[in-house]
Formats: sequence, structure tokens, C-alpha cells
Amino acid sequence: MKNKITLRDFSSAQKRREFLEKELNTDLKNIGCFSFEEEKAVGRNIENLVGAAQIPLGVAGPLRVKSLESRVKDYYMPLATTEGALVASVSRGCKVVTEAGGATVYIENVGMTRGPVFKVKNLTEAIKTQAWIEKNLKNLTKIAESTSSHLKLTKADCQITGRNLFVRFYFDTADAMGMNMATIATQLLAQEIEEKTKAVCISVAGNFDIDKKPAWLNFISGRGKRVWAEVVLSKKAVKDVLKTTPQKIAEVVYRKCNLGSVMSGSLGFNAHYANIIAALFAATGQDLAHTVEGSLGITTAEVLENGDLYFSIYLPSLVVGTVGGGTHLPTQQEALKIMKVNNVLEYARVLGGAVLAGELSLLASLAEGTLAKAHQRLGRRNQESRDKSQGKQ
Repeated sequence: MKNKITLRDFSSAQKRREFLEKELNTDLKNIGCFSFEEEKAVGRNIENLVGAAQIPLGVAGPLRVKSLESRVKDYYMPLATTEGALVASVSRGCKVVTEAGGATVYIENVGMTRGPVFKVKNLTEAIKTQAWIEKNLKNLTKIAESTSSHLKLTKADCQITGRNLFVRFYFDTADAMGMNMATIATQLLAQEIEEKTKAVCISVAGNFDIDKKPAWLNFISGRGKRVWAEVVLSKKAVKDVLKTTPQKIAEVVYRKCNLGSVMSGSLGFNAHYANIIAALFAATGQDLAHTVEGSLGITTAEVLENGDLYFSIYLPSLVVGTVGGGTHLPTQQEALKIMKVNNVLEYARVLGGAVLAGELSLLASLAEGTLAKAHQRLGRRNQESRDKSQGKQ
């Protein structure tokens, strides 16, 4: 019997496309349009390459961002999305935040985590193994750092349940997102623990990381970067730019983001962090699955004694990098150049400001009661533009 041809049998994206076009009786000419070098993406970013999926990319900003050290800088944010009105909404948020003097953003580098699970004989062995890890953390740090000059093991947390010992290693991975670096280092650490104790590593990733899934552990302990951002808006700015009042925005935050999230059991006490994070991630070559962690977080709003609006966001688990992964691809490199960030901490700072701006604008629209109208208006405008380009009257 003749072996069936598979996509792995072809040596190029073009040949795979041609095979699929014939096999499926379809045309993949748009998928076949891409600007990156095939040999640099295959294996590193993709397998069975046939082309690229294009997402419309818009730019929001400028957005003024301040650090706690009082450094002030204006940024533009590239957003890749298919959701009409998103870029316009973020831009409106950027306008009101910038006119108020900018968003103050603080970053904490928690570190990339990897959490293996070990099987032990009983609780006694589990406690002994945990004690051994704590006692030998300096040596484990040396082993981890032998795998990369850009990686540092910062701490290890343990949890025991039955005959299972879960260990959560935290790594500083410099400007890289660092998941692969953390995995390689953890594999060696697990081998060392197995050799020196009676524990057996069942999986180098035991969901104690916790990677690409919503979880209270990431919410409470953090993962990647923790980001806080805040701004104070005058009553006049809220009225002139956002077309509503501080009282109405604060009430929507309380009843929607807080109570609504409690009633639904959500881990995201916010309006739409994932919208901004996914769009910026897609534009700049981040791992899109980490949008899950980025969707966690809390939005707060208060009306101050003078009637102004205090508004803030908190992102406990932002997993990002400015080197490695998809950040090297040419389109994503250009998007990063739009941002003009020097390192991953600055990238996280800008993203935090963008989330603040996008969150503020959407909640203002909900407070004003114009969310549906905005989508209808922009949708109609886009349709009229398409009709005009096609010669329709």
C-alpha cells in the first residue's frame, strides 16, 4: 500500500499550499503573502508552514506614561484586531489620560514560573523533600543559571497534597518572556532533586506554574510582571472628552466590574483587559495564549472629595518579552519600533497604560449608554467607505 502524502513531506510553504489547493480545491493566494524569511520561522515559530494570517493593524495614541521616578514619555501603541471601534476607543482613552498629565504606571518583575510535580512515598517524604529544596536553594540556583546567562532563579515555593509535592520555581529571564528558558532550567533542577531525594518527577510542568490558564495562584502571587496604573481626571475632562460624569463611571465599575464579576465567579474584575492585551500581543509577537493571564485583574474607580475621578487598573500576571518568540519577525519588529521601548519593563509599562486608557474609554461609553451606538456608527461608516471604494451609490 502506497504511503499517503503528508504536509511534512514538502520542503517549502509554497509546495504545501499547492498541495492543499489541489487537495481541497481552493485558492490560498492571500495566505501565501508574507514578508518574513521562511527558514527563520520554521521550527522556531511554526511547523508545516503554508503562509501567514493577516490581521488589520491600527495605532492608538499618543499616550503619556509616567513612572514612579517621574520619568514622562509619550507612546504610540500598535493594535492588531478585527474588532471595529477598539482602536478608536483606546485612542479616546489615550487623549483624556494624556491631557490629564499622563498615567502613572508601576512595574514589579515577579518572574517566569515553572512548576513541576513530584511523586513521593508519603507525607514524611514530601516534607523532607521540601526541606531539602529550601536548604539547597543556592546550589539549585547555580544549576539553573548554568543553562543561560540571561536567567536567574529567584525563589521556589512548595505545596503538598497527599503523595504529591508541587514546586513553583520563579526565574528572572531578562528581556525574554522566558518560558522555554524556564523549562530547560527546571528540567535540570528536577533531575537534581530526583538524584538527591526520593522524589520522582512526574511532569516538569504540573500546572503549579500556572501557564496559560486562569487561576487564583497567578492572581495572588503574580506571574511575569505585575502592573499597576492610575490617573486622576477632572470633572471637566470627563464631561468634555468622555461625555459622562465621574459618578456614573464609578458606579459602572462598582456594579459591573466588581459585583458583576463576583456574581459570575470571574477572575477578571474588569471590563475588557483582554481586548487591549490580545491586540498589542498580536502586533508585537507575544505568545497569544498568555492573554489568559493578562485578562486577570481589577479595575477601581472613586469620586474624590473635589468631584474628580480617580481611576486605576491592576494586572497581576502579565507574561511578555521584547526578545525571542515572535518578536523577531519583521512585521512584529516594526510594531515594536512604533512603541519605541528599550526593554521589557518599559514595554509592560506602556501596555499597562494602554489597558488603563482602553478600560476607561469603554466604561465611560457604558456609563453614557453609547456603546451600541458607537459600534453602529463606526460599522456604518466602514460600510459606506467600502461601498464608495467599489463605486456603489
